[in-house]
Amino acid sequence: MTRLKRLASPKWWPIERKIKKFTVSPRGPHRKDFSLPLQVLLRDSLKLAETGKESKNVIKSGEVLIDGRKIKDPKFGIGIFDLIEIPSLKKSWRTIPRNGLSLIEIPENEKKLKICKIVDKKTLKGNKNQLNLNDGRNILTKEKYSTQDSLLIELPEQKIVDHIKFEKGSVAMVLEGRNAGKISKIKEIEKDRVWLEDEKTFEVPKKLVIMVGKDKPAIKLE
Repeated sequence: MTRLKRLASPKWWPIERKIKKFTVSPRGPHRKDFSLPLQVLLRDSLKLAETGKESKNVIKSGEVLIDGRKIKDPKFGIGIFDLIEIPSLKKSWRTIPRNGLSLIEIPENEKKLKICKIVDKKTLKGNKNQLNLNDGRNILTKEKYSTQDSLLIELPEQKIVDHIKFEKGSVAMVLEGRNAGKISKIKEIEKDRVWLEDEKTFEVPKKLVIMVGKDKPAIKLE
């Protein structure tokens, strides 16, 4: 499916819904209901184009980097913590889970740094571990990590810079729900749920949190 009815698109998308019938449907590694097509992001979120055609032209010319790679597909879906860079403007942004997905501008020294959650893993021949991350990428390593942990990686090389364990005292960010975007320390872990410390303690399913730091966030998230 290449098109999506505007009225059926996620409510948090920054588009006007009654001007036209259809909009672009995202494709790529992220969930469709939690990603935003690059064409829409460029035009409606960043306001760097006035029309869909202008946005397509910018993208197809190779002026936009996603996670350090040139992406020329206007329908490419941007998801959680993805890095958007436009070298000609000398600007970079990161997506965060607030009001759906929001953009924050990030400093030069962070334009290659991304936090990814380990959602699955398997052991391969040669005593290597394959880590499956939440953004669809895989990393091979001889080091041992656990699911629910996070990795701070440098892109596009996928170099592991830091490892953030899923454990009490570490800092997590809520991905979805009424507390989406909140950054708090983990107070308690029990089966499939975690308790986070804020002004008051609150509970969320562990699948809806991502580890972002040991004592504080390892990267800019606000």
